[in-house]
Amino acid sequence: MTSVKDFRVEEEPTATDLGRGRFVFSDRYSVFDWGEMPDHVPNKGASLCLMGAYNFELLDVNHVPTHYLGVVEDGEVKELGECESPPTEMAIELTQVPDLPHVDGAYDYDAYHEAAGDNYLIPLEIVFRNTVPVGSSLRRRGEPADYGLDADEWPDEAVSLPEPVVEFSTKYEEQDRYLSREEADDIAGKVDLDRLEELALAVNHVLTERAEKAGFDHEDGKIECLYHDGTVKVGDVVGTFDENRFSYGGQQVSKEVVRQYYKRVQPEWVAAVKDAKTEAIESGEPNWRENCAVEPEHLPADIVEALSDLYCAGTNAYVDHDWFDAPAIEDAVARVRDL
Repeated sequence: MTSVKDFRVEEEPTATDLGRGRFVFSDRYSVFDWGEMPDHVPNKGASLCLMGAYNFELLDVNHVPTHYLGVVEDGEVKELGECESPPTEMAIELTQVPDLPHVDGAYDYDAYHEAAGDNYLIPLEIVFRNTVPVGSSLRRRGEPADYGLDADEWPDEAVSLPEPVVEFSTKYEEQDRYLSREEADDIAGKVDLDRLEELALAVNHVLTERAEKAGFDHEDGKIECLYHDGTVKVGDVVGTFDENRFSYGGQQVSKEVVRQYYKRVQPEWVAAVKDAKTEAIESGEPNWRENCAVEPEHLPADIVEALSDLYCAGTNAYVDHDWFDAPAIEDAVARVRDL
């Protein structure tokens, strides 16, 4: 189980062969790497499964290899168009995920790859960015000119990049950290970083094109990939309102809405999370959450309802089909503007 979806194994992967399994999407959510938050958002899981499946099928049409096998309805694996109601289960190929040892304050990627062989989940997140919002870590890690912008300082508003930027961050460490290309190359194992960057840009292109047709701005996102016997495939889930950042009419349509709500309403928790992460980095102790002095509060019921409408209305608009009984996207967006 992860903080937002459950994982079922039907056929174990081996050192040589991919296995088979399922993602079962829940209504749980997570922000600031906290894990499961106190509330559930109705229909969130179905909206993420549906949107993820839609994007995987778009990638297939565009010849981007993925681990997607279909969605599950009434125990059968189907294409999304064959379903009569929003699915909550996705059938996928499985690869090996060895343990990542943490010894003397450091992660042992050599041990990970020794156990992985030629069939493993690449322990990286490949991040792509089309915009740089205010507060983005990219602003702390580089100057505008580094990313093709004609400016001496970062502006006080979000800025669009002339070309997408691809970065690499850790996947299985307790805290995500951005990596130099040399570090990422070591962590990737046998996989060529150029191939990972190529896949990220291809996924970004497909999602951005679809988003524009549906009236969304696709701001950033990530992919995860598996390596099997010389082939690299896109794994996990892509292009949902949890994995990526979308906006509609300037309003975020993603879990960024919840992040900003907690920053405004419970800033002491957000600060405590930041402090606990910083202390964990300094001490080399990975379990920062255990040392966090503040717990997140529950969301008010009307905000949970507004978030549910946003996920459902956003999915309806993105896939151009009314899978959910939800308000129009314009109405759902208007309701969360002041959260």
